[in-house]
Amino acid sequence: MRTTTRMLALFAVPALTVTGCGLFTDETTEKMTDVANSFADALNADDPAAAGAVTTDPPRAADTIGTLYEGLGKDAHFEVTGVDKDAGTFTLDATWKFGKDGHNEWKYTTTGKVDDTGDGWKVGWDAATVAPGLDAGPLTYSAVYPEASRVLASDGELMTQQVVTVVNVSPGADLAAVANLIGPISPGITAPSLQSDLTAVQGKPITAITLRETDIAPIETQLAALANVTLSPQTRLLTVEKELASPTLAGLAQLWQSDADAAAGWAVRAQTAQGTQRLAGRDPEPTTDIRTTLDLGWQRAAESALAPITQPATIVAIAPSTGNVVAMAQNSAADTQGPIALTGLYPPGSTFKTVTVSAALQAGTVTPDSIVACPGSANIEGRVIPNDNNFELGNVPLHTAFARSCNTTMGRLAVDLPPEALTDAAAQLGLGIDYVTPGLTTVTGSVPAADTPALRVEEGIGQGKVTASPFGMAMVAASLAHGSAPNPTLVAGQPGTPDRTPPALPATIADQVKTMMRETITDGTATQIRDIPGLLGKTGTAEFIDDTHAHGWFVGISGDLAFAVFVHDANSSGPAVEAAGRMLRAR
Repeated sequence: MRTTTRMLALFAVPALTVTGCGLFTDETTEKMTDVANSFADALNADDPAAAGAVTTDPPRAADTIGTLYEGLGKDAHFEVTGVDKDAGTFTLDATWKFGKDGHNEWKYTTTGKVDDTGDGWKVGWDAATVAPGLDAGPLTYSAVYPEASRVLASDGELMTQQVVTVVNVSPGADLAAVANLIGPISPGITAPSLQSDLTAVQGKPITAITLRETDIAPIETQLAALANVTLSPQTRLLTVEKELASPTLAGLAQLWQSDADAAAGWAVRAQTAQGTQRLAGRDPEPTTDIRTTLDLGWQRAAESALAPITQPATIVAIAPSTGNVVAMAQNSAADTQGPIALTGLYPPGSTFKTVTVSAALQAGTVTPDSIVACPGSANIEGRVIPNDNNFELGNVPLHTAFARSCNTTMGRLAVDLPPEALTDAAAQLGLGIDYVTPGLTTVTGSVPAADTPALRVEEGIGQGKVTASPFGMAMVAASLAHGSAPNPTLVAGQPGTPDRTPPALPATIADQVKTMMRETITDGTATQIRDIPGLLGKTGTAEFIDDTHAHGWFVGISGDLAFAVFVHDANSSGPAVEAAGRMLRAR
C-alpha cells in the first residue's frame, strides 16, 4: 500500500510539472501582452501619467512622453503587434499625422522590453520604445518650406519675404524710452498708449510694433538694451516699397501662403546635445513666383492721387482689352473700413446713367440725338426728381442731357423701361455678376428688377435699391470700352470666372455711350479734366442716409485703361474727378 502510493506520487509530480509549465507559458505571454497594451492604450489616450505608470520609471517616462506630445502634437496611434515571451519583448507600431488634415505621416516600428519586476509586470522604460531618436533628445515637428517665391507686378517686384523684428514690451519696461525710439516711426505709439495696451492684457507682454530691417537698424541697439523689451526676428511677406498699399495685397498674400503650404515638406527632428538630428520627413517642392497684372507705375499714381483726400477714397483701374487689374488703391481712411474698393457697396448715383442710357438705347425708345426734356425737377410717377441745384436745360439732345447729367431726363427714360431692363443692361456691363478670381474677393453690386414705376425712376439715376462697389463700376467702364464684360484678372493667366454670362452688348450701343462719355469731359460735368487727351467719363453724386450726405463718383476710360474713383461722403463728384485727373496726369 505504501509502495503503490509512492509510485502514484512519482507519476503525479511529472504530470503536474508539465501542466505547470504550460500554465506558466500562457500566463507570461498574457501578462506581457496586457502590460504592453496598457502602455499603448495610455499613449493613444494622450495620457503621459498613465503610460508612465506601467513603466519601470514612471516620473521620467511621464515627463518624456509629455514633452513628446508638446513637440509632435497628439495625432498618433500606437498598436502592439507582437509579443516575444522568450526575448521578453513586444513590438510597437506607431503612426503620427502632422500638418493640415494630417496629410503628413510618420510610421515606424519599435521594440520594447517587459519585465516581471517583483512589483508586477512593467514596460522597461526606454524612450526609444515610444519613438526612434527620443532617447537622444526631445522631438519636434516642423514644416519645411521651399525657397520663398516672390509676388511680381507686371513691371517689377511687388512683394518678397523679408526679415522683420517684433518689438515686445513687458510690464516694468521704461515706456517713455520705448516710445521715444519707435514714436518717430509710428507717431501713434506713445508711453500712455503702451501703458493702455499693457493694462488691457492684465500684465502680459504686448507687441508694440513690427519693424522692417531699415527701420530697426538705427534703434536696435538702444531697444535691445532696455529692460523688459525683447526683439524677435521673423520672416514675413512684405511689399518691396514700404509705402505701397493695396486691398489686393491680402488676397495675394493668402495665395502665396497657400502655394508655400502646398509645396512644403516636413521634418521630425531630435534636439540632441550635439545639435539637431533629422529622423523623418519629406523635402519641399519648389514654388514659382506669382505674377500679377498690377502695374507699379499706375499703382503709385493711384495711391498718390488719393493721398490729399481725407474721406475714405478708392481707385480701381482695369485694362479693358484683357480684364487685367492694373491698379487698386485705397487711402488710409478707407483702409480702416476694410477692402471697400473690392466689396464696399454704395449707391452709384449718376455713374449708373451709363447703364440707363444703354438700356434705353437697346429698347429703341431713343437715340443719342433724340430731343428730350431736362426740367429742373419733375414729378415722375409720384416721385419728385430734381437736378443738381435744380439746373434746367429745356429740350436738348439725349447726348447733352447725359453729359450734363440730367436726373429728370434719366428718370423719365427709366420709368418707360420693362422691370428687368436695367438689371439686364447692368449685367451686360459686368454689374451684378459675381466673379471667382484668384487673388481677389469681390462683389460687383446689385441691380434688382424694378417692378414699380417709382423704383424704376430711382434706379434710373443710380439710387433706390441699386448698389455698386468701386470694382463693379470699374467693370462697367471696362465693359463699355471692351464691348463686353472682360473677365477680371489679378494673377497673370488666371482670369476670373463669372457666375453667369449675360447677352452681349451690341457694339453700336457701346460706341454711342462712349461718345456721350466723351462729351461729359469736353462739355459736361467733368470739364476740369478736359486737358487729358481722349478721356471719356461720367460723374456721379449719390445721396445716402437722409439725403443730406452724398458720395462722389467718377468712372472713366483713357486708352486701354478703365477706372472708377469713389470718395465717401464727398457731397459732390468734384473730389473724385480731381483724383482721376491727378492719377492720369502722373503717367
